[in-house]
Amino acid sequence: MAKLADKVAIVTGAAQGIGLGIARVFVAEGARVLLADVNDEAGAAAARELGAAAAYQHADVAREAEVRALIDAAAARFGRLDIVVNNAGIVAVQTVEESSLEDWDRVMAINVRAIFLTAKYALPHLRAAGGGSILNVASVSSLVGQQGTPAYCASKGAVLMLTKSLALDYGREHIRVNCICPGITDTPMLRFHARHADDPEAHLRQRLARVPSGTMLYPDDMGRAAAFLCSDEADGITGTSLVVDGGYTACAEFFAAG
Repeated sequence: MAKLADKVAIVTGAAQGIGLGIARVFVAEGARVLLADVNDEAGAAAARELGAAAAYQHADVAREAEVRALIDAAAARFGRLDIVVNNAGIVAVQTVEESSLEDWDRVMAINVRAIFLTAKYALPHLRAAGGGSILNVASVSSLVGQQGTPAYCASKGAVLMLTKSLALDYGREHIRVNCICPGITDTPMLRFHARHADDPEAHLRQRLARVPSGTMLYPDDMGRAAAFLCSDEADGITGTSLVVDGGYTACAEFFAAG
């Protein structure tokens, strides 16, 4: 049986990258999914790709009114809400000295405040469904530092701790809250980050050389991890993180053979 049969999910930042990978796997596992993004052309195309089980709605997750409308739209369209995946995120490749207050606040608004907003407005619907799952997309940068991206690292550390706090507050209501921590995943955000290097392809090869598996991860890898955590198979799992990084954070030192 499909892992997510008869479940209704919202996935934010779902027009491309990890969000689209999660939505794709969710639909394959039997869920109906409302995709949310600010890239309307790509979002609508993604919904068409996924077929009748998917729909798209514009939502800037940094804006309270748009988040509330998104949550209500999913429940109205599909009759219930079981899963919320907070995937929308941005990176700012700049030191604190290079960052403006507006730069810092925008990263925090999209990467952290949006989770507060979706949880706030989704919880009554999850409660009405008898329970559900909130899944936050964190990062290996929730666990270890990354050079040149202090706002991003701070925001992803906050995602990890917010996940734990929400899990404590709502566990008795059968609402589970977890996060996944992706490693080096082939997404537009990764490519954007790499473009700041003198040789982007060499930069990516150098980063992958530090990964024990030696391979790039892909959005559907995160989709499969997300589907597991949001399924009944993970009924006893809440308040934790699933690191999907090819072993990247397992070691202090690693030297590739050969």
